[in-house]
Amino acid sequence: MGGRTRQARPVGGTESVDGGVDELVTAVLTASRALVGVSARSLATVEDTVTLTQFRTLVVLDNHDEINLNTLADLLSVTSSTAMRMMNRLLAADLVTRRDNPENRREVLLGLTEAGRRLVRRVTAARRSEIARIVAAMPGARRDELVLALRAFAEAAHEPEPRPDSAATAGW
Repeated sequence: MGGRTRQARPVGGTESVDGGVDELVTAVLTASRALVGVSARSLATVEDTVTLTQFRTLVVLDNHDEINLNTLADLLSVTSSTAMRMMNRLLAADLVTRRDNPENRREVLLGLTEAGRRLVRRVTAARRSEIARIVAAMPGARRDELVLALRAFAEAAHEPEPRPDSAATAGW
């Protein structure tokens, strides 16, 4: 940017904690802007169908078998009423399912329709492709460091690893 090149500091270096954390926060914020751009571009083709928040809901459902409303709300860090409103919109779009739990008639189970699953895979494939292009432009020696750093970041944020068979493996 602007022709200025900054040398990245090694992960786990010996810089001061405060200075290192501030520099790391700045780097994560900068990277997050790039990732938000990737996310926005990948959703552009379906923006008449779902919002970013609704897409996140679809990805969470894709990463689980059927779940109840309270579990979904917890996973999204929203209230149950907010999750219910989101589910109602997604039900109207025929992207999710809702059925009574045969083991507990007071509970409903939420899942994805095939259309919902296809949408998650299509958007995720677009994201994966653009991220692959960006990663390919990185120096090869830095990629392994990035994998370790991003896994540590996700773990600190309590973001679970996606199931291997879900589209979320490629990101939401």
